Amino acid sequence: MGILSGLEPASVFGYFEEITRIPHGSADVKVISDYLVHFAEERHLEVRQDEALNVVIKKPASAGYDCDQTLMIQGHMDMVAVQDPGTSIDMTKDPLELEIKDGYVHAKGTSLGGDDGIAVAMALAILDDDTIEHPALEVVLTTGEEIGMLGADALDTSDLKAKYLLNLDSETEGELLAGCAGGAAVTAHFPVQTVQKVGTVIDITVEGLIGGHSGQDIDKQRANASVIMGRLLYELRKDSLYSLISINGGEKDNAITIRSDARILVDSNEYVEPIIDMIHAFEKKVKEEYRVTDPDISIIARAGETGTFTALTDVLQEQICSTIFTMPYGVQSMSMDLPGLVESSLNLGILSTKNDEIEITWSVRSSIQSIKELLIDKITCIVETFGGTVTISGDYPAWPFNPGSKISGLCSRIYEKQTGKKAKIMSMHAGVECGLLLGKMPGLDIVSMGPTLLDIHTTREHMDIASVQRTWKLVLEVLKEFRTIC
Repeated sequence: MGILSGLEPASVFGYFEEITRIPHGSADVKVISDYLVHFAEERHLEVRQDEALNVVIKKPASAGYDCDQTLMIQGHMDMVAVQDPGTSIDMTKDPLELEIKDGYVHAKGTSLGGDDGIAVAMALAILDDDTIEHPALEVVLTTGEEIGMLGADALDTSDLKAKYLLNLDSETEGELLAGCAGGAAVTAHFPVQTVQKVGTVIDITVEGLIGGHSGQDIDKQRANASVIMGRLLYELRKDSLYSLISINGGEKDNAITIRSDARILVDSNEYVEPIIDMIHAFEKKVKEEYRVTDPDISIIARAGETGTFTALTDVLQEQICSTIFTMPYGVQSMSMDLPGLVESSLNLGILSTKNDEIEITWSVRSSIQSIKELLIDKITCIVETFGGTVTISGDYPAWPFNPGSKISGLCSRIYEKQTGKKAKIMSMHAGVECGLLLGKMPGLDIVSMGPTLLDIHTTREHMDIASVQRTWKLVLEVLKEFRTIC
């Protein structure tokens, strides 16, 4: 008996729980991809798995279904795998520990993977039930969505016939997505240059931040721990001398960083307390600035051992601190077409000190291609000015807003009929794979929807059970009524 075994729809929650027993962080999708292939083969469904581990499963229309069009159902199998410090689960091999609280499904100490495990679960439930009325289906489950939509980018669509796409990767019930921003990950590289220095270590940690999704939550003006750390190191440099040993923060470019760590070295014990006092004074200032968005932000400074340490050269330290401090962060422009929609943004997602280089990765998003290119050029200019180089990965196009979409209109009509509420047909700043698929399959009519998921990409992620039930009912009716638009 599973934790979710008492929930309805039983098939959807059953498959979702089964998925949470299989590691499927973005770097660990082989097992779940093979599981999906085995699922299809057991049911004698046509299936293919490509080198990127994407899985495409095809199912003929149900008996008597009078529509000659094919519908694609699409989601991604990978999740953002993050966990609280001290959590004993190994997310590369252990099942998640699910729990139900106040009408929501949670995972203890880790992200839940409702984004986008619920899409996979719904797709499997549809494929497994021959009583569901539906058109011919192409179920496309991709990999690497959370790290730049790598699977969708690699997907061969030459054998796909669908003219309509139902994407199940949205997180707010009642919002029907008909457009989204494009994006890219931009990484700065600074070769490590070190010197041996004598002094006392101070370890600094910025923590207690709310975090969130770098697209959906970027307009909430929440603090980014690595941006705060860069500002702190720059301010300390104005009033004191120190050497930077290392700096690290964040795990995903598409998550607002909730913790950042730096280790610095001061050359005399007499400077330790004054620097710690400066850090405490800086903390008070930052706590006041973010008292609304991040009330629990804290900056911890601990004096450590004294001795000889390997530190970054002064030149490299200035390059790193100046790059982080100078780089724009957050919302860069708002849409003039859709009031309230973020048009473009930057998020510092990953900061990593490695043996041979220091890497800094930003997530760039924009619904306008030329502005996305502008932001990439701006990052490149700043990084190169301070002596680094830049690489770009996971570049994906925007999905232009389509208010005349037939499939979004169908979903809207059914949603209003079932709930008595009007659905909101909209565009959003977060990226989904629809833009890439539209580029590969011109003319594809697309809608994205899903049940309500909160705090995705964080260990606070939770999924609304009642919303899953309503969304499942909506999906089934869309499948049944698809014949009215095909």
